[in-house]
Amino acid sequence: MRIDKYLKVTRLIKRRTIANEACDQGRITVNGRVAKASYDVKENDIIEIKLGERVIKVQVVSIAEHVMKNDASSLYKVIN
Repeated sequence: MRIDKYLKVTRLIKRRTIANEACDQGRITVNGRVAKASYDVKENDIIEIKLGERVIKVQVVSIAEHVMKNDASSLYKVIN
């Protein structure tokens, strides 16, 4: 699954277009490298999201195409 879609499905970023723009601006890194929106997310990847002053670091636990709102946080684990 593409990283922009993964960020939307997990609700880390509200809209896919915003996730896509964040990737284009270099605000999303995967395993220490700047990721393009087309990056294919794998389990155990470490994703770092820089939004303004906030930095969110998560580890991918699982990948799913469709997830209910209540279950979205089960797809990742917050690291800090």
